[in-house]
Amino acid sequence: MSYVIYEKSSTFIMGPYTARREVLPNHRQSYKTMAAAKAALTRWTKWWQQDIGDLDSPDNNPQFRYAIAEKDLFHKNIEKSVKKKNMMDPTKEFMEPVNTPSYMSPASESYWSM
Repeated sequence: MSYVIYEKSSTFIMGPYTARREVLPNHRQSYKTMAAAKAALTRWTKWWQQDIGDLDSPDNNPQFRYAIAEKDLFHKNIEKSVKKKNMMDPTKEFMEPVNTPSYMSPASESYWSM
């Protein structure tokens, strides 16, 4: 069993903080235990409070902006889908999860060039 931290509004799976202390979407990021995911979210919240504190809206606080879910449950019940057009046949539309990497999406050139 593994866990993911995702943004509540977009359901993007979020990766660890970068060197510039920002969290970016990373579809590969997962944590082995719930405790590890909670620890990462706590670190993000502490760094956010140190860097930004009360100057920004409290809605951007990682504690309220992100959530933790079991990976399988997330992909089955929580993850949103978006409508995209097939690159080779623009008349065909399809739905795909928001965390689909571009190289696995028929809507991207890298998918068709492999």
